[in-house]
Amino acid sequence: MRKSDLPKEAYDQFYGTYLSVLDDSELKVLLVNGKTEFANFIKNIPDNKLHSTYEIGKWTIAEVILHIIDAERVFQYRALRFLRNDKTPLPGFDQDLFVKHSNANTRDKDSLIAEFKAVREASITLFLNLKNEDLSRTGTASNIEWTVGTLGFVICGHLKHHQQIILHRYLQA
Repeated sequence: MRKSDLPKEAYDQFYGTYLSVLDDSELKVLLVNGKTEFANFIKNIPDNKLHSTYEIGKWTIAEVILHIIDAERVFQYRALRFLRNDKTPLPGFDQDLFVKHSNANTRDKDSLIAEFKAVREASITLFLNLKNEDLSRTGTASNIEWTVGTLGFVICGHLKHHQQIILHRYLQA
């Protein structure tokens, strides 16, 4: 499945922001390439920048990275529920609360890279053998109707969106 195969409704939601930063590659290609690219991106962040912010009250780079990891886990879980045809509406999650209790600023780059790789590998495994009818299954989360495929692309776009924020607001300042 390619991003262009997603239903139009996927772009009408808040998450269209994340879809807009992706090219029209196959979902599986985006997931696999994103694993290596983002791990290398983290590795190249200067150590003295990892626990810094670009503005008072903003998350540190380590917190942003752990937010990406946490959100990917949430999106994976939603995709699994919808894949298994569970129609129970799922609540949203409080990203600020997650970050507050993440202990991200006690972490080093190697531990963040290892956790990211493990979580991304789980995403790759989850989506690897899905057929188009699987990717078209739907469910509700955060009061939005999603397809499994949309969740896969949002995983990739959410990462890329925040990577661009780290690059432009934290590292080029």
